[in-house]
Amino acid sequence: MSMAGTDLFELSRGVLDVASKKVSLIEDITRRTKMLAMNALIEAARAGDAGRGFAVVANEVSEISTQVNSITKELRSEIVARVDHLTTTGSAMVQEMHGKRLADLSLNMIEIIDRNLYERSCDVRWWATDSAVVDCAVSPTEEARRHASHRLGVILESYTVYLDLWIADASGNVIANGRPDRYRHARGANVSDELWFRQAMATRDGGEFTVGDVARNNKLDDRVVATYATAIRQGGEANGAPVGVLGIFFDWEPQAAAVVQGVRLEENERERSRCLLLDARHRVIASSDGRGILSETVPLRRGGDAMGFYADPQGKLVGYALTPGYETYKGLGWYGVIVQDR
Repeated sequence: MSMAGTDLFELSRGVLDVASKKVSLIEDITRRTKMLAMNALIEAARAGDAGRGFAVVANEVSEISTQVNSITKELRSEIVARVDHLTTTGSAMVQEMHGKRLADLSLNMIEIIDRNLYERSCDVRWWATDSAVVDCAVSPTEEARRHASHRLGVILESYTVYLDLWIADASGNVIANGRPDRYRHARGANVSDELWFRQAMATRDGGEFTVGDVARNNKLDDRVVATYATAIRQGGEANGAPVGVLGIFFDWEPQAAAVVQGVRLEENERERSRCLLLDARHRVIASSDGRGILSETVPLRRGGDAMGFYADPQGKLVGYALTPGYETYKGLGWYGVIVQDR
C-alpha cells in the first residue's frame, strides 16, 4: 500500500476514535443527568404538594436525557457506518491509483523492450545486404566463407548484445558464423527445420524479417536467445531472389534482466514485487527474481484490454500492458507484467 493510502486509513481510524470517545462522554453525561432527575423525583415525592413543580422539571430533564441518549446511539452508529464507507471507498481509490501505476510501469517495461528489438530488426535487414554476406550465400567458397566470417566478427565487436551471427544457404546449412572459435558447432549445422529459417526464406522482400521465440540454442552453449532473421537476396537488392538467410542471435537474458530489474518501484515495494516479461503464450521470458524463465506460464486475466490491472485469487495486485510496437516493429504479442503482494 502507498503512503497516501496508509495516511488515509490512519486518518479514518483517528476520526472514528475521536468521535467514539466524544460520544462516550455524552452518553456518560446523559446517564448522570438521568440519575439526578430520578433522585430529584424521589425528593419531590417526599416533599408532597410543595415538590410538584420540581417533579415536573425533573420529569422534563429525564425526558431530555432519554432523547439525548437516543441521539448519541444514532450518532455512534452513523459515524461508524460513514467511516467504514470512507475506508472502503478510500481503499478502492488507492487500489485504482496503484493498479494504474503498475500498468503504466508494465507499459514502460515492454516499450523499452520494443525499442530495443526494433533496433535488432533494423540490424538484420541491414547486415543481410553486406556484400561479404551476399557473396558467401551466392558462392560459398572457402575464401568467401572466411571473408564473411571475418566481416561478421567485426560487426560483433561493435554490437556486444549479440552472441553470434550465422549465414545459412538456401538449404539451411550454416556456412559461416561470426565467432567460429567460440561456437565451433555452429558451422555445418542445418537449420532448415527451424521456423525462423523457413519464415525468413518466405519473406517477400528485403524490408521483411522474422523473429523466433525466445529459446535456448544448443549450438550457442545453451544460452537463451531471441533470434532475428531475414533472407539474403541476390545482389543485396530488396527485390532480389532469396539465396540464403542471415540469422542473428540476441543475448536475451542479460538485456532483459536489466529491464525487469530496473523498474522504478518505491523501496517499500521492491521486495514484494515481481516484474515479468511474457511472450504471446504468457510464458515467462524474463523475471526480476530470475525464476520461471521459459518454464513458467502466468494465467494473465486481461479480458480484451491492452493494459490494466486486477487482483488475482491470492489477493495479489497484477498490472499488465500488451506490447504497442515501435516504429515499423509491430511487436510479438508480448506483455510487461508486475505482480505485487499487498
